[in-house]
Amino acid sequence: MAMASAQFSCRKPRFNYRIECRKKERNRDRDIHPFIVVDVTPPTKNLGIRSFPNNIHCGESITIEGQTYTVKGVTHRYQLRKGKYEPSEKRLDVLSTGRYILNLYLENLFEKS
Repeated sequence: MAMASAQFSCRKPRFNYRIECRKKERNRDRDIHPFIVVDVTPPTKNLGIRSFPNNIHCGESITIEGQTYTVKGVTHRYQLRKGKYEPSEKRLDVLSTGRYILNLYLENLFEKS
């Protein structure tokens, strides 16, 4: 059985690779999304379509046309199209801040009784 001989060379590699590790730059304009804003105090009132960050959550204060509202609920709706769920609607349910605080106070009284 014949042994194969191997030859090794000590040359520099032909390609010069440079590896960079940096944080992915985020486009802040892409992080703002349109939401349908609805005041849920009876009778409900549509406040129009407004742009807010995608990570808005319950209890957060927002200002629309000089009036302060508190977010009561966030709804993301999806629709099945061609076998995939795609976002179709984003909705914010809001209460005026005074009404929100009054509701919290009344719920607290109800729990104590």
